[in-house]
Amino acid sequence: MERTEFRITRREMLAGSVGLALGVLAAGSPLRSLAADLVPLEVAYAGSMASLMEGPVKTAVAQRLQAELRGRAQGSSGLAQLIASGTIRPDVFVPVTPSPVQTVLHAGKAGVAYPIARTEMVIAYSPKSRFASKFAQAGQGGAEAWWQVLEEPGLRFGRTDPVTDPQGRNIIFTMMLAAQLYKQPDLAERVLGPTMNEKQIFAEPLVQARLQSGELDAASAYKIQPGPFNLPFLNLPAAINLGSYNVQAEHPEISLTVADKSYRPEPLVYYAAALQDAPHPEKAAAFVQWIQESEAQDIFRRFSYDPPGQAPRLSA
Repeated sequence: MERTEFRITRREMLAGSVGLALGVLAAGSPLRSLAADLVPLEVAYAGSMASLMEGPVKTAVAQRLQAELRGRAQGSSGLAQLIASGTIRPDVFVPVTPSPVQTVLHAGKAGVAYPIARTEMVIAYSPKSRFASKFAQAGQGGAEAWWQVLEEPGLRFGRTDPVTDPQGRNIIFTMMLAAQLYKQPDLAERVLGPTMNEKQIFAEPLVQARLQSGELDAASAYKIQPGPFNLPFLNLPAAINLGSYNVQAEHPEISLTVADKSYRPEPLVYYAAALQDAPHPEKAAAFVQWIQESEAQDIFRRFSYDPPGQAPRLSA
């Protein structure tokens, strides 16, 4: 099993904001809050994107679009319901997986959503965990497989709410697929317990932080999440990491029912949609266009997002 360790230094995380401040001063702008000169841009986005959106994307949007990105990070399914019901009214919606997009499209809140990036499921673990060495050696030279380490007595595993967050469902799908791959019929139940396991479910922003502090030993994650927290992670086989565009067609037998709603595995593609009743429609359209172009896509690559590839755009 391949172990990956991705580190982003504090200097790298701050470089974008420092560069923006210096650019403003060099241009002779008055010493006042830059935000006062920018048009607000309200973006509701998947919680897994927080490091990217509140760092380099926010800086670039201020420079290129003269807009102040005001982000709302939350589980994509929960955001979709809030948008569809009219409870919140952002300019742009940036979720992961097709189903939250389709909720918004079917509610008439957007006309089209464009694929902008892709990721895959991994298992992140804490370097402070007493199981860290086992994860680091997983699958090597007769050592335990990654899924066997997750079954160790006393291991504390974290995941998100499958009702409101696609990742909360995606780790269940990953374990269901792993059960087939490794011929372990009850693997998902052994590792995750019941679908709504209160001992494992946390708000998305807290999962990586709890790994960092050592409160959790391991957790579900997208490949793009552990890096900003300097956390190691294990890549999973392509057959189970939900990186395939055709995952539903490849596994018609896999389904999950949560809160009386049925779900199927979905590709981990991120989309961007300008909303029909956007408070700032011109900036919303400009952002959706920009995020598909080379400058934004270069930022995505630096933060370990994969290109969207052949993922199709979604229409109402």
